[in-house]
Formats: sequence, C-alpha cells, structure tokens
Amino acid sequence: MATDVTLPELGENIEAGDVAAVLVNPGDRVEKDAPLLELETDKAVVEVPSPDAGVVTAVLVKAGDTINVGDPIASLEPDGAGGDAAPPPQAALAAQATSAAEPPPPSAAPAAAPAPAGGLLAAASGVTGSDSASATPAPAEPAPQSAPAAPGTAPSGAPALAGAAADVGAATPAGARTDAPEAVEPIPATPAVRRLAREIGVDIRAVTGSGEGGRILLDDVKATAKRLLQAPPAAAAAAHPAAPPLPDFSQWGPVQEEAMNAVRRITASHLTAAWQTIPAVTQLDKADITDLEHLRKRYAPRAEAAGGKLTVTAILVKVVATALKVFPQFNASIDMARSTVIYKRYCHVGIAVDTDRGLLVPVIRDADRKNIVEIAAALGEISVRARARKLGPAEMQGGSFTISNLGGIGGSHFSPIINSPEVAILGVSRAETEPVWRDGAFVPRLRLPLSLTYDHRLIDGADGIRFLRWIIEALEQPLLLALEG
Repeated sequence: MATDVTLPELGENIEAGDVAAVLVNPGDRVEKDAPLLELETDKAVVEVPSPDAGVVTAVLVKAGDTINVGDPIASLEPDGAGGDAAPPPQAALAAQATSAAEPPPPSAAPAAAPAPAGGLLAAASGVTGSDSASATPAPAEPAPQSAPAAPGTAPSGAPALAGAAADVGAATPAGARTDAPEAVEPIPATPAVRRLAREIGVDIRAVTGSGEGGRILLDDVKATAKRLLQAPPAAAAAAHPAAPPLPDFSQWGPVQEEAMNAVRRITASHLTAAWQTIPAVTQLDKADITDLEHLRKRYAPRAEAAGGKLTVTAILVKVVATALKVFPQFNASIDMARSTVIYKRYCHVGIAVDTDRGLLVPVIRDADRKNIVEIAAALGEISVRARARKLGPAEMQGGSFTISNLGGIGGSHFSPIINSPEVAILGVSRAETEPVWRDGAFVPRLRLPLSLTYDHRLIDGADGIRFLRWIIEALEQPLLLALEG
C-alpha cells in the first residue's frame, strides 16, 4: 500500500521552504535516502531524502511550491508492501475541499496525519501583495489536519504576529504533532486560498467563510490576517510595526510582480528585525596595505598550492579572528530578556557571499586556529559551494562576527547591517592608490576603506575605534598578529 511521504524536519529552525526542483516522477523506483526533491530553505538548498526504498506512485508538489514541515510531498509504495489496496484518497479529499458541497460522511474521511507546521505570519508581510497567489492555483493537496496549538508559542522570526495568532487559537507552533488519530472534515476552500493562508501564517481552520455554503475566499483569509496584524501584543507591536499599504502602481504605468525567493524573504525579515532592535554605530577608516599587497603577491603561490587564493578577505579573516581575542566584547551576543551578555569562547567568522539568489553568509569555523593559507582554501571552497547552492543550513549558522567585502565591485565606504545575534560586522570596500604625505612629500599608497558597524548597547564608541584601529595596524604591521594575537 502506498503511503504519503511528508517533509521531515531538516534542521534547527527550518519550518518551511520553496521546492527548487522535483527529482522523481510517478513510477520511478527509489532507494532509501535517495533524494526526492531539492528544497530552498533559510539561505540553503537541501535534498529531501526518501524514508524507504520503493516505487513513487504520485508526486504531490511542483517546483515553486512553498511547503511546511509535515506537508505531504509524494506517495511511495515501499518494497514488500504488497496488496492491491488503493492509495490514500488524497486527490479525492482535495477535490471535495474545493467545492461548497456538504462534507462527506465521517466514514469517507481519512485518519489524521501529523499536523504540518504553521507558516510564518511575518510582520507586514504584504497581505495585499499576496493576491498573486490566486493567479496561479496551487496543485491539489490534502486539507490541513488539526493539531492543538500551544498557547504563547511563536515560530522564530515572527514573535509578534504568531503570538497574536496564538491568542485567538489560530497558530500552530512549528514542529507540533498530534499522536491520537482523529477524523477531519475537508476545508471548504480552494488550494489557492489554503496556500495563501499557509504562506502568510493564518490557520485556515480559524477563518470564517463568506462564500456560498460557507466557502472560504481569498478576502476572508486577508481579513483574518489583517485582524491579527492590527491587534498584536503591545510590546511586540512596538518592535515590529506594520508597514503602510502600497499604492496601486499600475495607475502610473505598466508593472510586473515577482514573488520573493526564500533567500530574499529570510534576508528581508532578518535585516528588518536587526535594524529595528539594534542601535548601531558605523565607524569609518582606511588601512595602508601597500606593503601587505607586496607580501600577498609574494606568497600567493603557497595558497594556490593548497587549493585557495590569497585574497585580502582571507587575510582579514585571520586578522579579525585575532582581534576578537583581544577585544572579547566583539565576540559576544546580548540577551536583553535576561539582561545578560554571552561571551563566546569560539571564533567562527561569517563571510557574506554574493550569489544569483541573494546574499549568503557561510561560516569559517575556528578561524583563530587556522593559518591564512588554510583560511584561503576554506574560503574558496565555501564560496564555490554557496554559488552552486550546495551549502547546508548548518554551514551558515553559529557565526560570531561577519565580514562583507564589496571591494570587487567598487565603492569607497558603506554602512553594513549587523548580522544579529552578532554584535558587529566589518565592511570592506575597494582599495585605491592615494597620495599620502610622508617625510615632506606626497607618496602613492594603496589604502583600503573599512566600515565597522557595532551594537552600541554593548560596545562604546571608544572601544569601536580601538577595535578598528587594531585591525588597521595589523594590516599595516603584520608582525602585530604574532605579538598580540
């Protein structure tokens, strides 16, 4: 007998993702742990493995779909299942859900499966902008199953609105499961309506339908979301104010709407939270890397022999890792709820990498224990993997400081946003040859612009400039790494 394969938990804090590619077709035979599809999650593309060996009888998702942990993705007839029993009536159940007819008798309803995790109801997620979900209906899918919601539980990244949903019994916490099977009735809503509700974090079971026979319409989902957005807890509402609605741009000329990919959505949400909660200061300065550039070119073959390139970024990773030991307050995080500062005894440096999907930040672990050649090799590897969508979620977690180098593109200075929960980030721009007054004359020197943004709740301005000056002196006088590192 064929059984549904659901999206498993793929890592910490991974609750949903976009289907990047479906790797199997109905009738294909797969081995256990063979990939069924590629899922684009929080800044990574991961393969979803098959739980058993067998034959794929149906594929329940397509590229571009957004699915949550617990959602069915395929039907699989495991080896040795035998029997002529028909597969679960998923398509029939979905078809019943799209009509306004009376629900089928209880005997026609299948037993409840584990409830899918609730979607994120992000602050000002652009409810009006989600109208495009109705333009392309989602494929038929089983109606969501019910599961009890734990009061006060909120998915990571949406504390305010998920909390509001919990207040009215509308939120299902990520990872929630039900152990006791129970009968469920199909939801009187089309797949497109249910998909919109899932994407913006509205529990479809809490929506009152205004259509014929109680059918749930797109406007009903939006009205419920608007009510939750307008009545969040006071403290959370202050931290995550809703954005004003956008005008109808089509009145001034042609427009084209394009849904954000997973990377862009996560980046937008993460940086908005960081901007709203962190009082940041940016300190600007320049380092004279004329002599360092001579050394870099001289020893570049050693890094190439190890499989990397001796870039300024690789050198900066080592310099920053050493500076974090000298200034431990930069290798920390703040827990305002407990009025606590967490000092990290490890040193993992994140590197912002520009990809066609957006900005990714893979992490070089234990950078303080690696030499520059080892860092260069590791940096080259993670950059290639990032652009090839081969990074796993774990490879982009646990960073204690971030470096963002835009020098390859250009610019003099910029103000980078802190990668929360870190407390500082170093921005690097393009080095330029400039005249510098030395010994009574102007001489050409290669100078590198640096921008240090830090969390003023923990780091004072004097400490910020001391940290940046230490990095500059280490670049200008490499012996400093051995003397104080």
